[in-house]
Amino acid sequence: MVDRLEELTRIVRAERAALAAVARSEGLLADESIECVQDALATFLSRPEDAENAVASLKTMVRNAARNFRRRRRRSLPHEPIDAGREPPGDAPSAEALLAHAEDVVRLRACVAELCSVQRAVITLRLLEERSGEDVAEVLGLTRGHVDVLVHRAKASLRVCMRHTPGSSP
Repeated sequence: MVDRLEELTRIVRAERAALAAVARSEGLLADESIECVQDALATFLSRPEDAENAVASLKTMVRNAARNFRRRRRRSLPHEPIDAGREPPGDAPSAEALLAHAEDVVRLRACVAELCSVQRAVITLRLLEERSGEDVAEVLGLTRGHVDVLVHRAKASLRVCMRHTPGSSP
């Protein structure tokens, strides 16, 4: 999995502007285009390897995600130029910053997938669904202390994984 993540990180770093431009050409705003790129990256990771056509596959996945995004929100493709005043305010994060964040999220998802099933369940319930420690303990049939230990160990594993996953900052 790490080799695939290395290759994906290299491709995304080289093609991030092009991937965001594909979504933007479908009429989405910068933050919406980043969401579509992130969805495409997650989809790409779940598919069999296709190293030869990775960039083309990613662009197709981004285009489809953008069209689905518009369809779900019942928005038609605008008939105005994309850069005609539709940019978010100046204090909004740049497309580059949003793409870097999306890459981090994809790497984190891959690291969470590598955790053992109990740690993955605890992290999902406790941190992602923001449930209380008592609730998580009750759902999983564990003690509150055991849940706390599992969260602590899972966080340590995730930190190590994120440091050693290509593309992460030291």
